[in-house]
Amino acid sequence: MSRVDSNASAQVVSDPAMTHRQILFVIFGLMAGMFLSALDQTIVGTSMRTIGDDLDGLSLQAWVTTAYLIVSTISTPIYGKLSDIFGRRPLFIVAIAIFLLGSLLAGLATSMYELAIFRAVQGLGAGGLMALPLTIMGDMLAPRERAKYQGYFLAVFGVSSVIGPLIGGFFAGASEILFVTGWRWVFLINLPIGIIALAVVLKFLHIPHTKRPVRIDWWGAATVIVAAVPLLLIAEQGREWGWGSGIAVACYVIGALGIAGFVLAEKLMGDDALIPLKLFRSPTFRMATILGVLVGFGMFGAMMTIPLYLQLVNGATPTESGFLMLPMILGLMISSIVSGQLISRTGKYKVFPIVGTGFMAAGFYYFTWASADKPVWFMMIGMLLVGLGLGQLMQTLTLASQNSVGPRDIGVATSGSTFFRQIGGTLGTAIIFSVLFSRIPEVLRDVFSNPATQRELAAVASDPGVRADPANAQILEMLANPSALGSALDGDTSFLNSSDPRLAAPFLDSFATATVTVFFVSLGVVLVAFALSFFLKATPLREKSALQENADADAAVIAQQAANATGALVEPSMSTGAVLGSGAPEPATGSGRPTE
Repeated sequence: MSRVDSNASAQVVSDPAMTHRQILFVIFGLMAGMFLSALDQTIVGTSMRTIGDDLDGLSLQAWVTTAYLIVSTISTPIYGKLSDIFGRRPLFIVAIAIFLLGSLLAGLATSMYELAIFRAVQGLGAGGLMALPLTIMGDMLAPRERAKYQGYFLAVFGVSSVIGPLIGGFFAGASEILFVTGWRWVFLINLPIGIIALAVVLKFLHIPHTKRPVRIDWWGAATVIVAAVPLLLIAEQGREWGWGSGIAVACYVIGALGIAGFVLAEKLMGDDALIPLKLFRSPTFRMATILGVLVGFGMFGAMMTIPLYLQLVNGATPTESGFLMLPMILGLMISSIVSGQLISRTGKYKVFPIVGTGFMAAGFYYFTWASADKPVWFMMIGMLLVGLGLGQLMQTLTLASQNSVGPRDIGVATSGSTFFRQIGGTLGTAIIFSVLFSRIPEVLRDVFSNPATQRELAAVASDPGVRADPANAQILEMLANPSALGSALDGDTSFLNSSDPRLAAPFLDSFATATVTVFFVSLGVVLVAFALSFFLKATPLREKSALQENADADAAVIAQQAANATGALVEPSMSTGAVLGSGAPEPATGSGRPTE
């Protein structure tokens, strides 16, 4: 039999390796796309009150947030699967384009109903902007090398968390910028950023993709929507509707039926499923997913509760609370970069979920000692501890999920991991706020029924100067009507910042006490994650990127076809890309040449 030099493989399969410069350009485009989605979540929240007032629909603001959250969450696994089928590049371009369209429409909205619909369009693009960058990283880089770069993406979350409230407050406070109402720039600012990201992606993102015959999991997509939408809806609106109301029960039943239908559809679709059930046969993927849900619960619980605490108890403005969160962001960035470097050098990552959940647990335990008389720096220490934990967890769990599956399943593994973390975050936010606002009336009643507190307040209220100050009128009215105290912190709480500190103190103490209960809940969840992290099976990190592994696999198929056609001998000891024989035929249908 004839033998041919292994360089013949170069004629069959393109070299998938990328230079460091190419990788950096691609990362810049991916970061810009992810920045759009991350910034949007923080910048809009700060501006929502102004938007609601201008569009005469403040009571509908929850639907604006809910529409974005639901659509972005359910679209995440769909993007992952479609990118496995059609390639990362076209799906990422589509995600950016949809997000920009939604941003433009939201900036032109004339009612809160329109804004909710356009935010849903934004969410449809945001699902891809959150899932695909990490998937593309998984394609380009081997797991050990990938850890060095993923810290950049966590920095995106950090920067957006700090500057989002600042930018949102600036736009909301401006009556007009370039002849356009100030708050509309909250959405329009996405356009120049998105256009830059789109240009970089079109220029530099060229990921080889091998087309293969697959079935599209339409039933999986339909049932995941039926399962997720009612559960996310009740998580967002349950406190207002009532957790045991008729509409809540309907959401529970529909969601449960959707979950059952989704599992059945995925089982029937096999490898072509939206989230293949075979992924959960991997103990590493299974445990990483569970930890992701628990960490998402703790992360979103902290990031939603702490700014509220800073604003109400410490009197910070929304913009100031964004800056005061800097220790958490700093801890997140430091720990992500350090852990990434250590993983890259050693190839080991099992210790980081353990240490990360340990830091988070320490941070939440520290928070349980919070009280209204503690200074701001007290909370900042706890934020640093939580940030140091999150930085070690977010990238490590994604890395573990990606490394536990084959190269062809990286898309569904990454998007599945992101999807379940978002579900955990949504549930965490819903449960945290439900506990908080259920606990507040109880604490208020306990505080104001204390005889010592009643005597102190009566003495302050009898002061003519206190009674004459209009800033104290709302609290004095509540003291005269004790039945109103239970709902004192349900609506606008700005009166606490301007009223006499002696009158405001019981309210601040009550809120701080109620928030400590929330910190105990978060601590319990994170302690469960800490215990489970010891059972994460850390499989050795692969030395090749998904592109290289796919190229090798395709080369092996082509080599075998060439050998079968020419009678040449395929040398088993050589690289899978080496073809021993000449005149290799075109690949058969289903194993075609890599295309962009």
